[in-house]
Amino acid sequence: MANTNPPPAIARIRYEDLGAVAHIELNRPNESNAIDQATAQELELAIEKASDNDDARVILITGAGARFCAGGDLHSVLAADEQAPYLQELAQTLDSALRKLAQVDKPVVAAVQGAVAGAGIALMLSCDLVIADPSTKFALAYAGVGLTPDCGTSYLLPRAIGQQRALAMALMNRALSAEEALAWGLITEVAEDSPAKERALDLARNLAAGPQFALGQTRRLIRGGWESTRAQVGAEEARTIARAVTTPESVKLLQKFATHRKTR
Repeated sequence: MANTNPPPAIARIRYEDLGAVAHIELNRPNESNAIDQATAQELELAIEKASDNDDARVILITGAGARFCAGGDLHSVLAADEQAPYLQELAQTLDSALRKLAQVDKPVVAAVQGAVAGAGIALMLSCDLVIADPSTKFALAYAGVGLTPDCGTSYLLPRAIGQQRALAMALMNRALSAEEALAWGLITEVAEDSPAKERALDLARNLAAGPQFALGQTRRLIRGGWESTRAQVGAEEARTIARAVTTPESVKLLQKFATHRKTR
């Protein structure tokens, strides 16, 4: 008798523990990792899992296949019975996931390749260090289909590259090469000697070997500084550095510093 059981669903988001690195991968390569509602929900769950995993000291974000992320899945929007409510719900769900990613107290590294577009830009900018393959192209692409930015892009992009450059990308539908993205401050590094995923994993493992509290709280302070006054930032820095100096990692590193200084 033939097996009538349906094949198992393929996860839109893959999650794996790589030692001290939690790896989250967009897994819709045939759709350029475009994000529909189900993908956004899976991504949020994976981010929560990585955030809650005490053994994971760093998060690595990648995209399967030839392209990192084409942004929101417009095919799913066109297929919706009511496009406006569906698109609003999709944007809100993905934005919730990205805000959670921006708020985790661990460094986040991304490897990008092929193309990064639309909400893929927001996902990338919710990460701290971004390694790109040399052939990667970056574009907002909203204007090309008569849409407007979503998922925090209007907030994140001007802070990364400046208002006028952000407006040029948005209004002129301008695409950037990897070298231009590096020069503009959109990414951290262009991977020349190895694929971006290999370089990003090496970087993530190096960060995982560093002082966890200090790196995670540094991320929090810098990202949170945009929403605080100068006085608030200074006060929070003072409170945090006072906590940092009591951590076992800091005690060990300070003792090493003191010993080294005595022997000079």
